[in-house]
Amino acid sequence: MIRVLHRWPGLLALALVTVLALSGAALSVFPAAERLAAPQAEAELNVATLAARIQAAYPGVEQIRRAPSGRITAYWFDQGTPGAAVIDPATGLGAGSADPNQTQRWLTNLHRSLFLGDGGRIAMAMGAAAMLVLALSGAALVARRTGGWRHWFARLRGPLPGRLHVEIARLAVLGLVLSSATALWMTASTFDLLPDAGANLSIPAEVSGQTGVALAAIDRLASTPVAELRELNFPYPDDMTDVFTLTTDDGTGFLDQGTGALLNWVDPTGWQRVSETIYMLHTGQGAATLGLVLGLMVLGIPAMGATGVLIWLAGRRGRPRIRGNQPAGRAQTILLVGSESGSTWGFAATLHAALSKAGQSVHAAPMSGFAPDRYSHAERIIVLAATYGDGDAPASAKGFLDRLTAVDGAAVVPLAVLGFGDRSFPAYCAFAKAVAAVAGAKGWPELIPLDTVDRQSPQDFARWGRALGQAMAIDLELVHQPILPATETLTLVSRRDYGAEVQAPTAILRFALPRTTLWQRLTGAGFARFAAGDLIGILPEGSPVPRFYSLAAARRDGFIEIVVKKHPGGLCSGQLNGLEPGATITAFLRRNPDFHPGRGRTPLILIGAGTGIGPLVGFVRGNTRRRPIHLFFGMRHPDSDFLYGAEMPDWQAKGHLARVVTAVSRGARPNYVQDALRGDGAEVSRLIRNGARVMVCGGRDMAAGVADVLAEVLAPAGLTPAALKLEGRYVEDVY
Repeated sequence: MIRVLHRWPGLLALALVTVLALSGAALSVFPAAERLAAPQAEAELNVATLAARIQAAYPGVEQIRRAPSGRITAYWFDQGTPGAAVIDPATGLGAGSADPNQTQRWLTNLHRSLFLGDGGRIAMAMGAAAMLVLALSGAALVARRTGGWRHWFARLRGPLPGRLHVEIARLAVLGLVLSSATALWMTASTFDLLPDAGANLSIPAEVSGQTGVALAAIDRLASTPVAELRELNFPYPDDMTDVFTLTTDDGTGFLDQGTGALLNWVDPTGWQRVSETIYMLHTGQGAATLGLVLGLMVLGIPAMGATGVLIWLAGRRGRPRIRGNQPAGRAQTILLVGSESGSTWGFAATLHAALSKAGQSVHAAPMSGFAPDRYSHAERIIVLAATYGDGDAPASAKGFLDRLTAVDGAAVVPLAVLGFGDRSFPAYCAFAKAVAAVAGAKGWPELIPLDTVDRQSPQDFARWGRALGQAMAIDLELVHQPILPATETLTLVSRRDYGAEVQAPTAILRFALPRTTLWQRLTGAGFARFAAGDLIGILPEGSPVPRFYSLAAARRDGFIEIVVKKHPGGLCSGQLNGLEPGATITAFLRRNPDFHPGRGRTPLILIGAGTGIGPLVGFVRGNTRRRPIHLFFGMRHPDSDFLYGAEMPDWQAKGHLARVVTAVSRGARPNYVQDALRGDGAEVSRLIRNGARVMVCGGRDMAAGVADVLAEVLAPAGLTPAALKLEGRYVEDVY
C-alpha cells in the first residue's frame, strides 16, 4: 500500500511537483540576495533615530517598513507626488529603487498559481499535497529498504537509479515535508480556511489633540531597536485625531502624535506567531540560510522524479507482470517474495498463475511488505526467499525477520518457505533457513517442510509444487520458464591462453563493447555503464540457466574482459574456451556494487587465486589516482598461469599497483596465497589497523583459508574478519 501511495502521486503529479520545486528553489535565492544587497542598520540604532533621519531627508514620509532581510523602505508624498526608496539607515537617504523585482514577482506568481488565479492556487496546493504524500511515503519506504529507522543511512546496493533515488531522499525528505506542509498551511490561510491569526487592536477613544512631538521624545520609538521594527505609519498631516502606528516583533500599538504616549498596545496571539513562523519557514524571509538549504533540498525533486520514472520502468521490465493479484485483505494465499536480481519474481509469477488457475485467490508482495494484521482471510502464507551474499536478506526482504520476530501472539496461519540459491556456495539458502527457524520459534504452523531450489532449477520448483499441491489438496503442476534480462551479442576480439602445462586451461577473453542506444545511455541499462567487479551473465548453448563471471574491466577501458578456466564437463566454460576471435556470445550485465573498491585513498589489499584475479586487475587498471594497492595472487606455476604477469610491471611503474606478492602451489616449495598472507602478516596487520580495505575473489575454499589466516594475523590487534565485514572493510566474491 505504501509503495502504491508513493508511486502514483509521483507519476501523476510529476510535472506539477517539478514546477513547484524548481520555482521554489529559484525563489529561495532572493531572501539571501536581498539581505546581501540591502544596507543594514547598526545594532544600536533605534526606531526614533532612524525615523528622524528619514523625515529629515523626506519631510512628507508616511510609512517606514523593515523587511525580514533587514531592508528598510520609506514611502512619502512630495507636493502630491508619491515616492519610495530603499533607505540607507546610516543617513536616512535613498540607496536604491523600491520597485519590486520583476523576476521574483514572475516566479512568485508561477509558484503560487501558475498565473491562473484561484484555480491555479488550488492546482499548486494539490501539487504540494502530492509532494507531502511522496515525502512521507518515501521516508517509510527508505526505512523499510534499510531495515528500520535506526539504519536510515545504511549502505545501499542495487542499480544506480534506485541508489541515487534513495540517497537524495535521505538527505532531502525533511525539507520536502517542511516545504509542502507549510505550503498547504499558507494556501488554507489564503482561502480563509484557518482562523483569523491577528489580534484586534481597538482605535483609541481619546487623543491629546496636539501635534508635532519630536520623534526623539517618543519613548516607545527610542526604546525599540530597528532590528525589531516591522512598520511605522505616520499620522496624516493636519489631522489632530490621527496617531502613529507602530508594529514590531512584539506587537502593534498606537502612539499619540502630540505627546508620544502609548495609547493602546496588543501582543501577537499564539496563532499569529505560528502563522508568521510558517511563512518564514516556507519563504525563507527572515531565515535566508534556511531558505537556501530548503531550496537545495527541493532541487532533489526533479532528480528523484527522473530516477523514480527509471525505477518504475525498470520494475515493469524486470519483474513479471502478475495478473489478477488480489488485495491482501481478501486473499486466501499470501505469497511473499524476497529477491535481489528479480529472478525469484519469475517463479512467484508462475506459482501465482498456477494457484489462481486452481481456484485460489492469491496476493503476491515483497517480503519487506509483510503485514500479518492485513491478512484477514489468509489460509496460508508462502515465502519464496533468495539469499544475498553470505546469508543476508535480499533487497526486497529488508526488515522481514525483524517484523516476523515482532509479531505478537501465536500464529495460526500455516507457513511454507522455499529457498532459492546455488548449492556450490557455503551459505546456500541461508536466509530462507533463517526465516523458517524464526517462524518455527514464533509458533507458526508448517504447511510443508522447508525446501530449496538449486540454481533456478525448474525441476526442483516443479517437485516442490507437487508437495505444496498435496498439502493444499489441489492438483498443482508448476511449469516455469525463466525470464532473463535483455541480452546483448558480444564479439570476441582477442584471447590469451594460460595453464595448459598444468592441466588448467584458462583464457583471458576480451570482447568489443556493443553499441548502446540513447535510452541505455540515459538509464545505464545493458552495457552502457559497468565497473570492474560487476558480473556478466552468459547463456551457454543448450541451457536456459546463465553462468556468471566477474568483469576484469570497466566501461571506460573500452572493452569487456573476463577470465575463464575450463572445468571438466563445464558446459559454459567449455564453450567459452573454444571461442576464437570473431565468434559471438549472448550475454547480459548484472551489477555487483558490493564488490567495488569504493572511493578514497585508503589502501586496498586484494587477494585472489586463479581466475579470481579478474576483477582485482580491473581495480588495478582503473587506479588512476594511485591509491595504494597491495595484491596477493596465488597461481600454480609462473611459467604457465601467471595471469596478467606481463602487465604488472607497467602498472607498478605507473603507480597503479604498490606491490605484488605471489604464491606458487606447483613449485619446488608449494605455497598458497594463505601462506603468502601469513608470511607478510606484520605488514598486512599494519595496513588493516590503519584503515585498509580487504577484497577477496576466488574459490570458496581459498576464501575460507584466507579468512582463517587473517583471523590469526589480526588477533593481536583485537580485530577479526567478521568485525571488518560489519564495517564494510572486508568483502568477498567467491564461487
